Amino acid sequence: MGDEAQRRPGKEHLSAEQYKVTQEAATELPFSGKYVHHKGNGVYACVVCDAALFSSETKYESGSGWPSFWLPLSSEAVTVRRDLSHGMIRDELVCTGCGAHLGHIFEDGPAPSGLRYCINSASLDFHDKETEK
Repeated sequence: MGDEAQRRPGKEHLSAEQYKVTQEAATELPFSGKYVHHKGNGVYACVVCDAALFSSETKYESGSGWPSFWLPLSSEAVTVRRDLSHGMIRDELVCTGCGAHLGHIFEDGPAPSGLRYCINSASLDFHDKETEK
């Protein structure tokens, strides 16, 4: 079945919304995701492959309606691809580990990066530093 079969988990492993977002590049409604206002101390990981993507230290309130970060954990954690869907030109973010759609990146974020990594809550899991001690 090859790599593509491994990268696309069955619907039984993800909720319907997680599957639509990560595998079909859907977008959850603004302000509807569980991590929009989340304040935990830890790491946000890919809901599909559990790769570490973002630190709570770089999360901020952008007012956009989606969890926003000004920097990923590493430049290798996410891959940027050109997205020409919906009559727009945007930069899509996918998980480097499994190819899951995460969200988009915009150039209106805070210093020091000036970038806003706008991520769907449905593409994330959270690992709290306090419970992993």
